[in-house]
Amino acid sequence: MPKASKTSATETVEVEGYEGHLENFEGGYTVAFEKYTADADLSQFFKGLPDDQCQAPHWGYVLAGKVTFKTSSGEETFETGDAYYVPPGHTPTLYAGTEVVEFSPTEQLQQTLAVVTKNMEATG
Repeated sequence: MPKASKTSATETVEVEGYEGHLENFEGGYTVAFEKYTADADLSQFFKGLPDDQCQAPHWGYVLAGKVTFKTSSGEETFETGDAYYVPPGHTPTLYAGTEVVEFSPTEQLQQTLAVVTKNMEATG
């Protein structure tokens, strides 16, 4: 059975305000160990996706801090100790000092991240 930890994950992504350690599991899911070092509303980076929102569902657990997800029906904030499920059709707001562990379908996550990365590179 596959397993991963923050230190064993095979992919690391570091950009201003975000540090992620990701592992793609056989069976089509990715686990991400994420740490947010700055407050950020990331909605602008989802432009170009359907409804300009993330198209991947996420299951997660907040180890420390909080994270907010905005959807067409409102927003919800999850805090330390909360487990969550967020369906496709959202944008996140991150808060400094937050750490989460999140699981997402790899294919949908990669399609979303391709657009987010392109938009981030375009803004410099």
